[in-house]
Amino acid sequence: MILDFASGLSYLWALLPEVVLSLWAMLVLLVDVFQKGERSEASRPIVTWLTLIGIVGAAAANAWLLTLEETTPTGMIALDEFRVFANFLFLLAGALFVLISTRYLEQEHLRLGELYALVLLATVGMMLFAGSRDLIVIFLALELMSVAVYVLTGVNRRDRRSAEAALKYFLLGAFSSAFFLFGVALLYGGAGTVNLALLARSIGVDGLGANALIVAGMALLAVGFGFKVAAVPFHMWTPDAYEGAPAPITGFMAAAVKAAAFAAFLRVFLTAFPGLYERWDDLVIWLAALTMVAANLVAVVQGNVKRMLAYSSVAHAGYLLVALAAASSLGAASYLFYLVVYTLMTIGAFAVVFVVGRRGEERLDLDAYSGLGWERPLLGVVMTIFLLSLAGFPLTGGFIGKVFILQAAVAKGLVKLAVVLVLTSLVSYWYYLRVAWYMWFREAPTPEAAAGVVASPSLRFALVMAAALVILLGVFPGQLLELAERSAAALAQAPSPFLGAGGN
Repeated sequence: MILDFASGLSYLWALLPEVVLSLWAMLVLLVDVFQKGERSEASRPIVTWLTLIGIVGAAAANAWLLTLEETTPTGMIALDEFRVFANFLFLLAGALFVLISTRYLEQEHLRLGELYALVLLATVGMMLFAGSRDLIVIFLALELMSVAVYVLTGVNRRDRRSAEAALKYFLLGAFSSAFFLFGVALLYGGAGTVNLALLARSIGVDGLGANALIVAGMALLAVGFGFKVAAVPFHMWTPDAYEGAPAPITGFMAAAVKAAAFAAFLRVFLTAFPGLYERWDDLVIWLAALTMVAANLVAVVQGNVKRMLAYSSVAHAGYLLVALAAASSLGAASYLFYLVVYTLMTIGAFAVVFVVGRRGEERLDLDAYSGLGWERPLLGVVMTIFLLSLAGFPLTGGFIGKVFILQAAVAKGLVKLAVVLVLTSLVSYWYYLRVAWYMWFREAPTPEAAAGVVASPSLRFALVMAAALVILLGVFPGQLLELAERSAAALAQAPSPFLGAGGN
């Protein structure tokens, strides 16, 4: 089917995955309300299964997008493989969240229907965020995603930490949105358009690259994205928000929200500003180096595992910024490949954190992991796999992802940045392997220490699946990398330093 975006009906077909997921979120909420009845406050398992069915339905609609074509690449919504790839990643993160969170939410007496509806709507925002070609639509998607995540962060109203985290996240998130919107306004003032393809055309053909409004607008967009991906020095909200939010939601935020922000970052800068590469490259390089160094050094001294993983997620933002700075076909492909692996290992690691933390998440220090590998072998093994992959240990997806990023950086001549990545990854081995050492080489303080550490069947399934994929992508990365390369190439709208032949 060929879509002409001059017709409003074409946008309905182009937005089918988002429409399906939005309607399903409303259905989940209604079913949850009516099935509770007058006396019951607890959600039934049907809400969980209904949410998963909705995610599968949206995935089918997303696959159907591959059969569509567009008459012009200037529509507000993209119909390319990059959007399809990113959508599948967000839906995978949503499905993993549902599988790992059910028992936790029940034991914390959190209402599943409302929470799952918010997760689905946040996922809709992520899909629009990464799939839009218009800066105004991107901003609206950003707010849809952000508002849902603000509420999710503070969903446990009985926990002061959760309320504090939500408030900090909201205030700083609104601050970053203001930067982003001001940048959009300046770009419109300088180029007369907010369409990404038309922006690139104006900058390349009309010679607007030296326009002060264009350069300032681009810089403010970079600041807005820097907040969302938690790059240093825009990361100050991350540790408190991640520590205070319920652990399953923290995993969803750290993986899916960051993946959406990075996907949008990639689309905007590769599509709209290829002609200004020389102007923003140094900014991204310094952001990447500062983020990798600062986050890893702070993570080393953390005794709280949840907070350590929060700083770890900041460090991984630095690794992904290296791929963006490389500005090549391999760099863009490694960027997408690493996002997939990062999503799997981050959600998996936070899932183990909330199981070990038990009710109220009171056991978040390193001592809580003493002897876990022997008392709960499944949790010990999968957590070790996630930690080794986060560190970049060979035969894991995290290692392969870092190798591809390093290869792209060296090919682009960013040797010093590649050295920083290697050295900071070595530093990260200390705090990742320290948790593994506690699990396997420290005895549990008491025989009853692991008595309350129980994983539900759906959680065990999700953990095993995520760990298996992390290993599989470390041993056989070729197919996913090919998909990532095709998806990244779809962003190339005109000859530029990006996505050129030979990966340079």
